[in-house]
Amino acid sequence: MSEPAPNRATDAVRVPPTTASAARRRRSDIEGLRAVAALLIAVYHIWFGTVSGGVDVFLVLTGFLITGSLVRALERDGRIAFGAFWAKLVTRLFPAGAVVLGTVLVGAYLLLPRSRWTGIIDDVQAAALYHGNWRLALGSVDYMAENAAASPVQHFWSLGVQGQFYLLWPLLLAVAGLGAAALGARVRTGAVAALSAVCAASFGYSLWITAHEPVWAYFDTGARLWELALGGLLALVLPRLRLPGRVRGAAGWTGLTALVLCGVVVGDRLPYPGFASLWPTLAAVLVIVAGAGTTAGRLSATRLLGWGPLPWLGRHAYPLFLWHWPILVFHLEVTGAERPTLGGGFLVLGLSFAAALATSRVVDGGLARLTGTRTAPSWSLAAGVLFVVPVLLGGLVWGHAIQRDQQTRLELAADPTAYPGAGVHLSPALAEGLPDLPVYPDTTTVAQDTIDQTRACNALIDDTELVRCEAGDPGAGFTVALIGSSHARHWYQALDTLADRHGWRLVVMTKNACQFSAADHTYRGEAFGECDAWNDQVMAELRGLRPDAVFTTGTRTRVGSDRPEHVPDGYVERWRELDALGIAVVAVRDTPRFGFDVPECVDRHGDDAAACAERQSYSMARTSPANALEDVPGNTAFVDMTEYLCSDGVCPGVIGNQLAYYDSNHMSFAFSRSMATVLEPDLLDALPGAPEADASLVESAAVLYGESTGP
Repeated sequence: MSEPAPNRATDAVRVPPTTASAARRRRSDIEGLRAVAALLIAVYHIWFGTVSGGVDVFLVLTGFLITGSLVRALERDGRIAFGAFWAKLVTRLFPAGAVVLGTVLVGAYLLLPRSRWTGIIDDVQAAALYHGNWRLALGSVDYMAENAAASPVQHFWSLGVQGQFYLLWPLLLAVAGLGAAALGARVRTGAVAALSAVCAASFGYSLWITAHEPVWAYFDTGARLWELALGGLLALVLPRLRLPGRVRGAAGWTGLTALVLCGVVVGDRLPYPGFASLWPTLAAVLVIVAGAGTTAGRLSATRLLGWGPLPWLGRHAYPLFLWHWPILVFHLEVTGAERPTLGGGFLVLGLSFAAALATSRVVDGGLARLTGTRTAPSWSLAAGVLFVVPVLLGGLVWGHAIQRDQQTRLELAADPTAYPGAGVHLSPALAEGLPDLPVYPDTTTVAQDTIDQTRACNALIDDTELVRCEAGDPGAGFTVALIGSSHARHWYQALDTLADRHGWRLVVMTKNACQFSAADHTYRGEAFGECDAWNDQVMAELRGLRPDAVFTTGTRTRVGSDRPEHVPDGYVERWRELDALGIAVVAVRDTPRFGFDVPECVDRHGDDAAACAERQSYSMARTSPANALEDVPGNTAFVDMTEYLCSDGVCPGVIGNQLAYYDSNHMSFAFSRSMATVLEPDLLDALPGAPEADASLVESAAVLYGESTGP
């Protein structure tokens, strides 16, 4: 975007005025650079799905224009008019953004699966309030949500960074101006000192956080602030910079060429931002420096950027940036493609241009005419906010409607004969007469609800410290420990139900993507030392705890491998270590994986159960590979629940009216709980010394379903 200059207002901080700057000429090459950045963002997003460097250019330009404007106001008037500055920003930025966000809500309702609605509502509200980058950062470190589809407002993260910059920068420069006045220095000198400190600190932090948490770093304001500060420093020193025409010409073409090639050279190959972000930011600096002279050569990059169509497009760069991403997301949803075809990409780009022009003309132009005669900052602020309020209210109303539907499903699910889940296998009559009802849990929140139930008991990818939780009877004489990765974790509800039924103590120690194994671990092709450290701590805990049994996964299903299901190296060795401690092992066969997100599939296909099923052979062997193991320690018993998850080689996504999975491979909390009944007989057989209740879950289910036999 468009960054407004501050106006006079009563809510200002005064510093001693200095000489006012001469009026600056309008630089058409800056508008042209905006156009190039917006086009690069759109092109690389649409056809390549990679970093383009265009957002970094916008951040540099924002820092350049806003800093120059604010410092000139301090030098000219001795104050920053906070009210007028922020009010005009709201007027410029809120209306177009709100129109796009409102359209996204409508488009999501009409085009996107129900399972994504709640997340999109939250995304839209965060974007409207300019903290969408932090929501994305928090989501980026959640392993259980890493396969989530891209949000149609994901690109608003950069506006969140800019919005936070707009709040911080006037305050920073006002303080710098006051400090300079107290020391008898010029305002510009104080501003240079303040921005230099911010730039150095932010860049150092960016290098560190990118090395440790690259996905988080991408959305982190602290890791991006140096780009805005760099633009600000450039605005302050550029008036004193005098370069020969040939040097400026070379700088312009070097910068423009580097910027255009950024997506090719950097793309997704390097951790970002970090050192890689120097490429587009320095390219932007070169282009800005090249255009700082009084004249531009006929064949210069500055002359090209100032050529009529580019500055015209630059004036519409902000709405073009806003529209291209949601239109792309909706296009991919309608076509079912992972990336647009050449023609589809041009369609997305054309629609984005048309929407951008309409937004500039109808929204921004109409608002400018409306507020043109109103000079009070409060009027501009109210006019801008007026657009955002309906978006926020619309999201709240829609969210409330979703909650009402969820409550209805919860009430229906209270009848176990209507929603038996895995229990449907216990009664042929029940299976044949199962009523046609909406699935439970509701697809809109099933992932969050499932993850939340064990979030406090689970170590994340980067965690090295063990997290331990307990359930069941804390004073019980029989203890079962649930240990392993997320594919062990999703058995929690089943084991918790059994522990309550039979009076056991349940101890939970799980870690995302980390198998309970004695072998060295890898994650995404790299050494996974955090998992090795976690395994060592688990074993130390088990030596002290001495549970009666450990429940863990005995095989690992996998897609796209020469051996889709196998017993990983180190499993048997770990079981032998437990055998030496006198601890029994129940090794459950891994669950199937799907080539699609199950909740999204259910939303798209409704009652067509066959459409949301996957072949067992997609990720599983015909029979459990654990059956072929030799030299298995005597403490280990294998449990295979595949017959309740897959029938005749086909694994459905909905079983007994219950949504069996909350993504492509993890069981939902409700279905896991329903698995307790069918797991119980095998688990009790594997643990002959375990206490048993007077009536088993199987016996209770037989009475409920009118059957006389168990599974």
